[in-house]
Amino acid sequence: MEIEEKIKDIIKKFSEKNILIAFAESCTGGYLSHMITNISGASNVFERGLVTYGNQAKIDLLKVNPKDIENYGAVSEEVARQMAYNVRIMSKPCDIGIGITGIAGPTGGTPKKPVGLVYIGYSTNKETIVKKYNFNADRITFKKLILEEIIEFLENYSFTHNF
Repeated sequence: MEIEEKIKDIIKKFSEKNILIAFAESCTGGYLSHMITNISGASNVFERGLVTYGNQAKIDLLKVNPKDIENYGAVSEEVARQMAYNVRIMSKPCDIGIGITGIAGPTGGTPKKPVGLVYIGYSTNKETIVKKYNFNADRITFKKLILEEIIEFLENYSFTHNF
């Protein structure tokens, strides 16, 4: 199934269950928000999307703890967790918050944090989890791979949760 069809299916299922989602994007630069809002009916499920590309934006708009950015770096599990949780809490009555932070490349990587590293945080009223990935891809493919992971999460969320 094509990605647009999967997004349509998620929008339909989430609309039926009145589930709202919000994104806090860094390395994807608004790509996720763009892709979901390309589909008619997105306004029924998509509460907001914030592009917090710079560290100060993460601090100002998402209330990410500046000490965590200093201690762990913007590309870290700790920051992704706060991005996901805080965008959900700030977007009341949002059900799912998703935060993405990573290194799209081709520059910016280090031995400890290579190009292609991304953390995706998922926050619901039950839990906040973070998944770590390493995608060896160009910038556009990197964004598409992140979208695919998020779509898979949302598909599983809609199929496995009782509302």
